[in-house]
Amino acid sequence: MTFRGSHTPKHGFFESDVAGEFPCLILQQTQDAGRDDFIARAGQGSPARQGGRTTTPGDDHSLNVSAALIRPVSDTLSSRTADVASAATEPNRTANIRRDVLTVSLQDYFQVGTFRRLVSPERWDRFETRLEVNTANTLELLDRFKTKATFFVLGWIADRYPELVRQVAERGHEVASSGFYHKPVAGREAAEFRDDLARAREAIQSASGQAVRGFRAADGWIGPSDLWALDVLAEQGYAWDSSMMPTRWGFGHAGRRVVHQHTARTGTIWEVPPSTINLFGLRLPIAGGNWFRQIPHSLLKRAVARWHRKRSAPFVMYFHTWELDPEQPRITAAGTLGTMRHYRNLDKMSWVLEDYLSRYSFAPVAEVLGLPALETLQNDDLASHDAVAPIRLTSLSASPSSAAHAATNSTAACVAVDSAEPREPVTVVIPCYNEERTIPYLARTLDSVRAALAAKWQPTFLFVDDCSRDATWDGLNAKFGSQPDCRLVRHETNKGVAAAILTGIQAADSEIVCSIDCDCSYDPLELAVMIPKLTDDVDLVTASPYHPQGRVANVPNWRLGLSKTSSWMYRCVFGRPMHTWTSCFRIYRKSALANIEVKHGNFLGIAEMLCELCLKGSKIVEHPATLDVRIFGQSKMKVLRTILGHLKLLQGFARRRMFGEPRTTAVAAKRSPQPALDPVGVMPHQT
Repeated sequence: MTFRGSHTPKHGFFESDVAGEFPCLILQQTQDAGRDDFIARAGQGSPARQGGRTTTPGDDHSLNVSAALIRPVSDTLSSRTADVASAATEPNRTANIRRDVLTVSLQDYFQVGTFRRLVSPERWDRFETRLEVNTANTLELLDRFKTKATFFVLGWIADRYPELVRQVAERGHEVASSGFYHKPVAGREAAEFRDDLARAREAIQSASGQAVRGFRAADGWIGPSDLWALDVLAEQGYAWDSSMMPTRWGFGHAGRRVVHQHTARTGTIWEVPPSTINLFGLRLPIAGGNWFRQIPHSLLKRAVARWHRKRSAPFVMYFHTWELDPEQPRITAAGTLGTMRHYRNLDKMSWVLEDYLSRYSFAPVAEVLGLPALETLQNDDLASHDAVAPIRLTSLSASPSSAAHAATNSTAACVAVDSAEPREPVTVVIPCYNEERTIPYLARTLDSVRAALAAKWQPTFLFVDDCSRDATWDGLNAKFGSQPDCRLVRHETNKGVAAAILTGIQAADSEIVCSIDCDCSYDPLELAVMIPKLTDDVDLVTASPYHPQGRVANVPNWRLGLSKTSSWMYRCVFGRPMHTWTSCFRIYRKSALANIEVKHGNFLGIAEMLCELCLKGSKIVEHPATLDVRIFGQSKMKVLRTILGHLKLLQGFARRRMFGEPRTTAVAAKRSPQPALDPVGVMPHQT
């Protein structure tokens, strides 16, 4: 069926799962230069009969009917109808073997819509990748069942893993585009979408050596208001799209449920929607991905079998490479629903796919549509290929991705240092407690921090393990133990985050000492902007998400409210126009803390250090920053205990501010002096 640009055709009839629900759709088989095409024609709203009997979708004698009298759909809703369809014959295959469509999204576990608000593309490089092993497992699975598929590839992945994309193409699979970044189509401008398509196509064709002629939106599905995207795709020469989920609340018409042609303003394009079923008046997806993992296999298996009994149109199935990896890192900030959607039943996916691959015959989209085979792209062709013009089906091109080289060269430029220019030493203290899951992310983040600071400063990274109970210490040694600019220190007993920072400050060899959160909830790249603010008259620079120019992202409102309230109370007690008092992300002048006594080793000590500097008359500068939610692991803060502790701490400082009352000997005695480091950097046990 060929649809116009509107999501509701002005004329025509649609097929239906249930007799009498809609008029019928008739697929006419035509031959065009040896290709088999599905062309939908509008037929009358009565059941087609052949030889005195009603033809059903499962019959071998499906009826070919030309376009008949067109009437509005509303005039035929009362007619009793049945599905009538004829599948395109496939060259060199047995007539009774049908070909279904299999598509695979080549993505890493953090490049998904569930984590869109948590993980921006700018930070993808910081995550431990599982892409290569998951792609290898996917290719092995398909090889085992002698199945070829269409792989949707992000341009970002093609830029950074060109050998991986090339391997997919060389194994005989079709390579298609999902855009450059994992972004939805909805809400974008046509010009932006067009540029993204061109950038992604260049990267994917360079990596794969194969022309890109198919597309699927990476994040979500297009809706009726997004059909302009099909206009852009047709204009850019794409042969097909698979971004439409034909649900009742989107594209509910039955004709949208099967492979069909869409007539856009700029040409005709095939639409290959994932398959759905009719259930209680709703169209529900049965085609793979999250549905395979969440819904009992016995139910979906029956639904898929029903599709094959009732329809000759190809079943369209999809999954993601990361769904074959039950051991992938857990992003804990996703919340209950997000965690269930992404991680639930990952161990189920492999055997479910094996069941379908053993029951049905699958092929790439281009093969099912009967599109001509593509020759391997040549370098000369790619250099002259115009991404705006319709793609040619023979002898296109491939040249090294300029974006990939640019990324490599930009990193090299960051670490290039003028040896004639002296660099000031800087120590970056990183307190760690039960951060085993965070270490891979931290290691990749510090690579970028090292490059960002290298031009002006000589950083040393000092990790303080606060007697973790998991494998944090072993992980730190494995990742950083052999790096010359890293030092490791360990408490023999758990003392708290403030005590760990003070240990790092004491052990630092530089006057400038930075402290960052191990979970990188503040972006450590901000150090390059914060360090210059530590001028000669400043003792402390603190990150301030509650500053009018600061920002808080993804942090629960209740926790945000508590933090802002405590900061307001500290501001009232000290009369300083500071907005944030509890941030661990700071730049210290080591000598300014020489005579500062801190009683609390836990989170309270972070505010206490700032308060003591205020009483001392130190100049403190706030740096507007963004506080984000922790990605891996759980917060160590005991909320109720911390609230009560802040109230008691505020009471003590208020008394000192009002009456000039010094600390009592008893209070001072409760704090042990900081012990010296032993030769191997492990803090001795304090009795």
